[in-house]
Amino acid sequence: MSKIKPSKGAPYARILGVGGYRPTRVVPNEVILEKIDSSDEWIRSRSGIETRHWAGPDETVAAMSIEASGKAIANAGIDASQIGAVVVSTVSHFSQTPAVATEIADKLGTDKAAAFDISAGCAGFGYGLTLAKGMIVEGSAEYVLVIGVERLSDLTDLEDRATAFLFGDGAGAVVVGPSQEPAIGPTVWGSEGDKSETIKQTVPWDRFRIGDLSSLPLDSEGNVKFPAITQEGQAVFRWAVFEMAKVAQQALDAAGISPDDLDVFIPHQANVRIIDSMVKTLKLPEHVMVARDIRTTGNTSAASIPLAMERLLATGEAKSGDTALVIGFGAGLVYAAMVVTLP
Repeated sequence: MSKIKPSKGAPYARILGVGGYRPTRVVPNEVILEKIDSSDEWIRSRSGIETRHWAGPDETVAAMSIEASGKAIANAGIDASQIGAVVVSTVSHFSQTPAVATEIADKLGTDKAAAFDISAGCAGFGYGLTLAKGMIVEGSAEYVLVIGVERLSDLTDLEDRATAFLFGDGAGAVVVGPSQEPAIGPTVWGSEGDKSETIKQTVPWDRFRIGDLSSLPLDSEGNVKFPAITQEGQAVFRWAVFEMAKVAQQALDAAGISPDDLDVFIPHQANVRIIDSMVKTLKLPEHVMVARDIRTTGNTSAASIPLAMERLLATGEAKSGDTALVIGFGAGLVYAAMVVTLP
């Protein structure tokens, strides 16, 4: 017989508050067209993107996270000192260590909260939400702050016609806390590493340490290009449309609900055509509000779902207590989907 005392937490977990931060600079497609041979009409028709936000020098990963988190904590009606853990999903914090989560936890005024970063690309928010739910039910934290944040403008090759128009910057955060009823459904998640080459960083960081820059890619002016995100657009599109619709359906099944029971659908804001195709494949009823925040925010990877959630609630297009299906998918290739009750 085990001598270890069993852990005891809340029976369930729920999202209690949400907050978002979008950088002040709004970048229209015309700016993107200065470096690539394309058109505003082509960008809009292929991706749905009209504008995106790019961070300025002071809008760091930490600074944007702190702004979004402050709003989420206030929205949840708790004090920062009650936060027991801070989970940050990002691929654009360039210091390998320490985790940016530790800086955020300190500056928010938490009481020495556990803090760590995760790298799960565009599925990162779902991964973080799953970890938070586990901590609360297990009892290691009463409240957990989950942040998705990116400065993808730092990882964008503005001369790459396939990706230059896609990415934006921003931070979204939620506070997850105890619940007396199920409010975050079972997670359906996984990875397909055999497809990892379809979305990747162009050059690993250690290539710059070798000293021979002759093999590194150059821009149109002959300068060595900084590492950027590249992708095989058609392969990613097909995977997202056909495979992620199946995962979304599995999340509905795991939660024991049908599309008719949904109020809101918040997919990762990767491409409006992917979103529309998933809506069609899932046969979502017309009453389901679908997030299409990508039009003015672009693809913000881990930040896209909480940013879209925050905007739907702020505009009144969704309301507290609504049942929402969320799904993130991206580099890895990784994915995570679940049904949640909106804060």
